[in-house]
Amino acid sequence: MTISRRNLFKAGIAAGAALSIPSVLRAQTSPNADRTVRMVKAGSIPSVLDPVLTTSGNTSDHAYAIYDTLFALDSKFMPQPQMVGKWSASDDKKTYIFELRDGLGWHDGAPVTAADCVASIRRWAQIKPGGRFMMTRVQDISKKDDKTFTIALKEPLGLLPNVLAQFLYVMREKDADKPATEAVAANIGSGPFKFNEALARPGASFTYDRNDKYVPRQEPSDGLAGGKIVKVDRVIWDNIGDPQTAIAALQAGEIDFYETPPADLFPTIEGDPNLELQVLYKYGQDFFLRINCLQKPFDNVKARQAVLHLVDQEAFLRVISQDPKYTNTVTSFFGSGNPVSNDENAGWLKQGGDPEKAKQLFKEAGYAGEKVVILQPTDWADGSNTSQILADALRKIGVNSELAPSDWNGLAARRSNKGPIEDGGWSVFITSDADFARGDPITTSHLALNGEKAWYGWPQSDEYEALRAKWVDVETVDERKALARKMQRIGWNYVPEVLLGQYTAPIARRKTLTGLIGMPDVIPMWNMEKA
Repeated sequence: MTISRRNLFKAGIAAGAALSIPSVLRAQTSPNADRTVRMVKAGSIPSVLDPVLTTSGNTSDHAYAIYDTLFALDSKFMPQPQMVGKWSASDDKKTYIFELRDGLGWHDGAPVTAADCVASIRRWAQIKPGGRFMMTRVQDISKKDDKTFTIALKEPLGLLPNVLAQFLYVMREKDADKPATEAVAANIGSGPFKFNEALARPGASFTYDRNDKYVPRQEPSDGLAGGKIVKVDRVIWDNIGDPQTAIAALQAGEIDFYETPPADLFPTIEGDPNLELQVLYKYGQDFFLRINCLQKPFDNVKARQAVLHLVDQEAFLRVISQDPKYTNTVTSFFGSGNPVSNDENAGWLKQGGDPEKAKQLFKEAGYAGEKVVILQPTDWADGSNTSQILADALRKIGVNSELAPSDWNGLAARRSNKGPIEDGGWSVFITSDADFARGDPITTSHLALNGEKAWYGWPQSDEYEALRAKWVDVETVDERKALARKMQRIGWNYVPEVLLGQYTAPIARRKTLTGLIGMPDVIPMWNMEKA
C-alpha cells in the first residue's frame, strides 16, 4: 500500500497535479513573507522544550534558538567563548574565572548575570553526563560579581571548556533553580530568537521571531561559534507527518526546508529545478537500537549479545536509503570518523548477520518466550521502517517480538519507564546520533554505562566506567586510542546498544534558502537567509 501511494504521488507530480497543502501552512502570516522561513523537522513538534530533560534533536534546535551558551564548538569542534567575554585559569589549573561579555539580556528585558550562569551550570550538571563528571572534580561554583563567576576544582580538568560547550544552555536563575527533574515552563532565553507563545500550536507548529535586541559576537560565524547573525524575521516549524505532503509543500513553496526526505523521493527532488538536496554533516548519523538492560529477556547479557550477532546492517541500511553513496556499515563503539574509532572486538559484523549464533545465544540466556516490545516511531519513517525489520528478524529466530507504534513524543515518554512490559515498559527502541558524538564518552549520554544514572536502558559496567573516568586525564591521542580499545572490548561484550549502520542523510530545501550551518546534532536558525 505504501509503495503504490508513493508511485501515485510521483505520477501526480510529473503530471503537474495539484496536491492539497494542510491548512496549518496558510494559518500564519508574517509582515514580510520573503523574510519568513518555514521548516518541517524530523519527527513531531517537541512536547518537552526543556533541554535538560531530554536529548531530543528538535528540543536542542529549540534551545539553540532561544538560549545562548557559555562556550560553543566551532567547525573544527574546538570550544570558543560565546557568552563568555574572557576567561582565565590559575597556574595549578584548579581555579577558572569567567567574565560575561557586554550586551547580554533576557527576552523579558532583564540583564543576564553571573548568578544565572551558576544556577544553569548546577542544574545542567545534575543530568548531563559531562556535567555529572565535571562535578566529581568541582569544589565550588560561585558568583564573584554580576558579570563574573568562578569554578574551583579539587583537581585539574583540562577539558573544562569542552565540557561547558556541550549542550549547556543558560537560563534565568529563577528557571534554573527548578529541580532538574521538573520541566521549566517558561521559554525565555537570551538567544537570537524569541519563542512566540501567542502563535504556538503544540503538535502543529511553533513560531520563532528574531530577537532585535540580541548582540552577536564580532567574530565571523564558524560552526556553532562566532557571531549569530539572524538574517530572517521569523522561522516557523510546521508538523507534516506525511512525506509526500511535505515534498508537495516544498515544491509549491509553502515550506522552505524539509529535514528528512525519504530516499525513494530523492529523484523527485533532484528533478525539480527549484529544489536541492544538501548534506549538512558529512559524517552522518549512526543508527542504533537501544536495549533495556533492566527487564527480561535483556537483563541477561547473552540475550543482548544475541541481538548484536543477529543484526544485518546492510539490510537495515537498504530500508533507510537505496542509494549506497549515503550509507556505510559501522562497527566501532566510537563511530567511524573519530580519531579513537577502532576494530577491537568487532568480529560480530557479518554480511546477512548470524541468525544461528543469535538463536543459540538466546537459548543460553534461558529465553522462555518473554515478549520483546519494540517502540516504533510512526512519524519518523526511518525509525519506523527499521523497527519493522528488527521485529521480523527476531520473529524468524523464535523471539516473541511486538511493535508498539506511537509518534516520537509518545516513544520519548514511554522510554523513561523502567518497569516491566505489563506495566507499560519496553525492550528496544531505535534512534540515531551524530557520528561525531560517539568520539566523546564523557559528554555523550548513551556512552555511559553507569546504571541508574545512565541513559535509557540503564546499562551498568563498573569496569567500563573506571576506564571512562580516565578519559579526561590522558594527554595524547595515542593514549586515548589505547583507552578506547579497552573500553570498546568491554562495551561489545556488555552490549548496551547495537549499531545498525551509518546514514549521511541529505536535507531538502528550496534553492532560495541559503546559509545553513552544517554541524552534528543541531540545525541552527541563525545565518540562514531567504532570497
